[in-house]
Amino acid sequence: MTVALGPDYWSTLGHGASAIVLYTIVGIALMVLGFFVIDWTTPGPLRRLVQAGRPNAAAVTAAGMGSMALIVVLAIYASTGDLAGGLVNTLVFGLLGIVAQAVLVRLVEAVTGIDLGTMLAAERFTPEVLVVVAAYLGVALIVAAAIL
Repeated sequence: MTVALGPDYWSTLGHGASAIVLYTIVGIALMVLGFFVIDWTTPGPLRRLVQAGRPNAAAVTAAGMGSMALIVVLAIYASTGDLAGGLVNTLVFGLLGIVAQAVLVRLVEAVTGIDLGTMLAAERFTPEVLVVVAAYLGVALIVAAAIL
């Protein structure tokens, strides 16, 4: 029995592998940038608060990163196989998602009256963090739906 690969097998494989590498680079870059924007737009040194084990800071950071990942995944999904266009779309949609997250954090604080600085620095979990986590999920869903 002979098994033969199609004439475009290696080209297809190379394209797919390239797409994985490039989308991963763009996605990781957006998530890292997203973290720094979250850190910049929230009171206190978020990175240090997470390292110190502050549960609210960790929850807000996780929600922000998860929100960004959802936006990146939907942008990739919507790219419909066009690698160059898909990468540009992912980058643009991801950057817009980061801006939406930054605006969201300020709005949540203004609308709800939650003192984000105090909440993030708390040594124990506080229920207010659930509002911020839900807001991050909400903005991710809005941006993701707009992408589709």
